Amino acid sequence: MDGFINVLKPTGLSSHDVVDIVRRIFKQKRVGHAGTLDPAAAGILPVALGRAARLVEYMEGADKSYRAEIAFGYATDTGDVYGEVIERVENPMLPSEEELRSVLRLFVGEIEQTPPAYSAIKVGGQRAYDLARQGAVVEMRARTVTIHRLELVCMDAAQARILLDVDCAKGTYIRSLCTDIGTALGLPATMRFLLRTRVGGFVLADSYTLEELAE
Repeated sequence: MDGFINVLKPTGLSSHDVVDIVRRIFKQKRVGHAGTLDPAAAGILPVALGRAARLVEYMEGADKSYRAEIAFGYATDTGDVYGEVIERVENPMLPSEEELRSVLRLFVGEIEQTPPAYSAIKVGGQRAYDLARQGAVVEMRARTVTIHRLELVCMDAAQARILLDVDCAKGTYIRSLCTDIGTALGLPATMRFLLRTRVGGFVLADSYTLEELAE
């Protein structure tokens, strides 16, 4: 087979794990993927089979969409719930919905963002997350990224959580975005959940689970 499969990656698997499973299902050696997803995240992972694998590099610049949940009141070293808590505030108070929307508007357009230390970016020839896990101090440089749309889906003041929809250009780290939104609100913040709903023209409604592919 030659072409792309729109895979719905579950949480708990790396993008490489998904490629290995698809390789076994279709009994093909030449398999690649576009747009790496962290193991903790779920969502769209376009997987290329056969001759389509050479087209993966052309998808790296595709815009992406996410649904993210932010929890306020604590921050972790990884930026998500799988890390060690490094800051905590008891009984965090969220602003009004109107004030929150005003803060979110500050993050639309071109913004400066520092990638998390626990990321796949290479520093001195090594992955940043490998260095961080070894206990090394990883200095990440700020970069300019583009947020096309940032929309508040819902707000749970009692639980100090919000749900966002994000449309962004390549290179955007949603974990960093969540942390930065917390900083703008004067609260530690952590990405509690992430679902990628689109990569270029690949959308959630047209995706297949690994179980469906196996059948």
